[in-house]
Amino acid sequence: MASIVSISRTILARRRKKLRKKRLIKLIQAIWRTVSVTSLAGGLLWIAIQPNWVLKTPKDVVITGNQLLSAQEVQSLLVLSYPQSLWKIEPSRIARSLQQQPSISQATVSRRLFPPGLVVQLQERTPVAIAQMRREQANSKNANTKVTMGLLDANGVWIPLKNLTSLNSRVKLPTLKVIGSPEQYRSYWSSFYEAISQTSLKVTEIDWQDPTNLIIKTELGLVHLGTPSPQLPEQIKVLAQIRHLPSQLNPNEIEYIDLKNPEHLLVQMNQKNRKPISKPSKKNLRV
Repeated sequence: MASIVSISRTILARRRKKLRKKRLIKLIQAIWRTVSVTSLAGGLLWIAIQPNWVLKTPKDVVITGNQLLSAQEVQSLLVLSYPQSLWKIEPSRIARSLQQQPSISQATVSRRLFPPGLVVQLQERTPVAIAQMRREQANSKNANTKVTMGLLDANGVWIPLKNLTSLNSRVKLPTLKVIGSPEQYRSYWSSFYEAISQTSLKVTEIDWQDPTNLIIKTELGLVHLGTPSPQLPEQIKVLAQIRHLPSQLNPNEIEYIDLKNPEHLLVQMNQKNRKPISKPSKKNLRV
């Protein structure tokens, strides 16, 4: 019986010894992890405060994705002073500031560690039309008209430009011209532009100046669409269906095409006589 008690005490002693050893190992590991993390954080802090982590000149800023704006113009929008610590710069704040520019739809700004610098990635709005806005200005003597030029994207966002010739030479300006105040056509522009961009009929100018009569210049000549409405895309589809009209009439004698009523087309001739044109049937449709 005494031998059994002696063996049990020996086993318990061994177990306690193993447990103490395991706890000691865990303690050492915890201390090692703490020291390692502290050393790493301290090392990173030491590196961060070194003078090498500084934006010294605008050359340390890499700009990509810009076509409308030159690198110098983007630099001026960043509002950075040099030299400046890389860690004092707020990339998210700069990105938000860039996205407030009419010509920029998306912007991403990030720090670059090796070599120290800043990376600016831009997504600009693609211009689809040259826009011309006219406004009457009154003064003490007379009234004159101020013409403001700009660009429009597919969503109707106005991109102001003081001088179109200042654009980067790599950018090809759109051929479509739009005349009128953006407030007049903003609600119709997206669907209307989508319709004219998908049609096979060439449209070169859109005149929104008369709120009761939208006029477009096409390969068929001038077309009057009447008061802008949600049916504009349907009117463009009908117009594409009569694109072979010059084979039936002398284009030089056509003053304009009246498409205010898509179901009943009229052609105003120079001789002041109107000729009705039937809407093409689906069987004889040629687009």
